[in-house]
Amino acid sequence: MAEDLFHPGDVALSQPEMNTFKNKLATFMDLSFRLGPNVLAPRKETELLAKVCIERLSKGPARPRVIDMCCGCGNLAIAIAHQIRDADVWACDLTADTVAVAWNNVLRYELQNRVTVVQGDMFENIRNIGLEGQVDLVMCNPPYISTGRLNGDRAHLLDSEPREAFDGGPYGISIQQRLVREALDFLKPGGWLAFEFGHGQERQAASMITRTKAYSEVLFVLDPNGIPRVAITTKLASPL
Repeated sequence: MAEDLFHPGDVALSQPEMNTFKNKLATFMDLSFRLGPNVLAPRKETELLAKVCIERLSKGPARPRVIDMCCGCGNLAIAIAHQIRDADVWACDLTADTVAVAWNNVLRYELQNRVTVVQGDMFENIRNIGLEGQVDLVMCNPPYISTGRLNGDRAHLLDSEPREAFDGGPYGISIQQRLVREALDFLKPGGWLAFEFGHGQERQAASMITRTKAYSEVLFVLDPNGIPRVAITTKLASPL
């Protein structure tokens, strides 16, 4: 099922909206973010995911709990906390460099009381802190380019940004597969899972969600060119 809700901007994987690479500032959802040499710069098209999440949370429960997986510079987590003023957000990423940049951006916006930044492999370091079964939304802009393409026609992306921000494994969906499976431990029944995916990956996204038998029918949100780019689904109260 597809839904054409928002029109945030460019379609393809765009160049980041930076003032310059020299001063390492990027713009996302009308907010500015400091970057680092080993951190992905946010793209305009990811605003679609942000707007989907904000729209759902604005109609959801008070004091929502949100996990931002693969948080990068913190742009999604901070955009959510900026718009949903009672949300508590846990932003997670793999590398120390990325987590340090995300935390500095949290401090710039004085959101340290509501946004927590955690280093770890996916959900590993937010287990056993009371979030299991309590989260209203898990969102993610995962790496979704195949290793082969990164070694070929997309190799230019690695000129100034880290491989781990793009490399989604042999088929480009390795992180998505883990996300869909592992998010179930944290989402409450009726909680949302929302993630961006690459051009042409909607069938794989639908398949991995359906195979769990633990989510509702997946909804695809279209970009301005009518291309599915965001998947959203909810955790069922009881598996099928």
